[in-house]
Amino acid sequence: MRGKELRERLWRRYREIREPWMRWVLRVQDEALSALRDFLRVEGFVEILAPIVGPVTDPGIRGAKQFSIDYYGHRFKVMSSMILYKQMAVSSLDKVFALSPNLRLEPLEAAYTGRHLAEFRQLDLEVAEASYLDLMELGERLLIYVLRRIRRECGEELENLGRELRIPSKPFRRLTHGEAVELLRGEGFDLKPGEEIPWEAEEHISAMFQEPLWIMDYPITARGFYDREDPERPGILRDFDLLYPEGYGEAISGGEREYQYERVLARMKARGDNPEEYGWYLEMLREGVKPSAGFGIGVERLTRYLCGLKYIWDAVPFPKVPGIPSP
Repeated sequence: MRGKELRERLWRRYREIREPWMRWVLRVQDEALSALRDFLRVEGFVEILAPIVGPVTDPGIRGAKQFSIDYYGHRFKVMSSMILYKQMAVSSLDKVFALSPNLRLEPLEAAYTGRHLAEFRQLDLEVAEASYLDLMELGERLLIYVLRRIRRECGEELENLGRELRIPSKPFRRLTHGEAVELLRGEGFDLKPGEEIPWEAEEHISAMFQEPLWIMDYPITARGFYDREDPERPGILRDFDLLYPEGYGEAISGGEREYQYERVLARMKARGDNPEEYGWYLEMLREGVKPSAGFGIGVERLTRYLCGLKYIWDAVPFPKVPGIPSP
């Protein structure tokens, strides 16, 4: 889609929101949100309120930048992810989730990928004393539950949208980061073993499969200081991404949390993060927190996949696309 056409569409959203296809999408999204909440409550999770601003936010946002505001004379961040706050929450409740609003200043070229928004929501969850394998199993059951419920409750909307949803079987296929890199190199991508998989390569490997795919065990150089290094495999993180099939890309991202003060501080220094900016977080770790694992699932990306949409900005009523002012 050309820039002028996209800007015009976003500015005139008050017209598109009246269209039948938009009503179908919003009904599917509403049912998906209810399904996510219902599943987690049966699993014993408690919903909490997510922060919107704070002294720091997630630094590991894949090339995007953070929003800053003046908060009564202090430089605060608008949340790009509530990941640090989830570790705080599981000191009170063992299973928590939140519908978390997030803002990220994505690169301008991200406006035309069809899969990036500057403002988005994700369901964030965290479980005390859990392993990343536990969370992968939970993620599989969560996605299957949502898919089955959408097929059952939104059959008419899916038919009108021309979307046929397949219910995947468990367990989903798993690749290590190293295996995924080798597979993509065989497809012509020039990838290095210690780096994050770029968006184009992620989309490509997603399109190679007809069912969801896990990529796990990322190298320590590819992720933030909060992902836990495997004590028996130095340099390897106990984390994961789940990719939707059919080229829809990332569905879930998460893993175990680094919870020991000394290890987090060393990781911050190794990455070049300023520990002084994370004062409350480091103080919390010094006093002690429970080991935990968690993940986030993007609401708009889930909606895009459920509805079979080409562009992610059609999966939200009031989209904010990188670099394009709109209502």
